[in-house]
Amino acid sequence: MAAKTLSIISELVASVAGVSVAVGDEVPAGEQVALLESMKMEIPVLAEQAGRVQEVKVAAGDVVQEGDVLVVLLLAD
Repeated sequence: MAAKTLSIISELVASVAGVSVAVGDEVPAGEQVALLESMKMEIPVLAEQAGRVQEVKVAAGDVVQEGDVLVVLLLAD
């Protein structure tokens, strides 16, 4: 059976202020995985489900567009 993944995306155009996780980290549901900054506001990006970080697609200082993938999680069984 194929492993299920979850792509955590940006919901707005923003700068990446920081990334809170690294590949291989276990992330519980609700944990912050990144921090975005837009119009002088900081927006935490949270994991909707628990899983292991499979891929981090952004770094601090990157500019992301709405819909861009920030982090990919391999979902827990």
